[in-house]
Amino acid sequence: MDAIDEQIIRVLRANGRASFSALGREIGLSTNAAAVRVRRLERSGVITGYQAILGTDAPDEVSGLEAFVDVRLDTDRDSEEFLEWASDVREILDAVHVTGPYDYLLRVHTRDTAALDGLLRLVKREGGAAQTQTRLALRPRRASAGPGSQRF
Repeated sequence: MDAIDEQIIRVLRANGRASFSALGREIGLSTNAAAVRVRRLERSGVITGYQAILGTDAPDEVSGLEAFVDVRLDTDRDSEEFLEWASDVREILDAVHVTGPYDYLLRVHTRDTAALDGLLRLVKREGGAAQTQTRLALRPRRASAGPGSQRF
């Protein structure tokens, strides 16, 4: 790595979407020379990727956490009453009555772990849950690319 590579990295840190021509103008290279250097930095592992940093105004569907919450209701809580309550909670995307040791499986979406903690407390305090078990979604399911493509 030389001084020009360091300049490239400085510019890309400030604006990862800079075009090769803008990058070249900024550091005094032609568009092609800038492209060659960026590709070399990528191949050598100095640049491993680009990312979008979402601000606080990003829609919840784009940022945040998706989780699955198993809910066991208090013995005195009515199942239909819980379902009606859950339908009014914005963070609960889906509530499915299930068999097994839990009564419901919830699919939820919150902005961060603190909001998830608050939602779990709400489910217990107001929803009548005696017990919950939570799993975080690490990777969303991607939509099919077309007929015959593998979904999972």
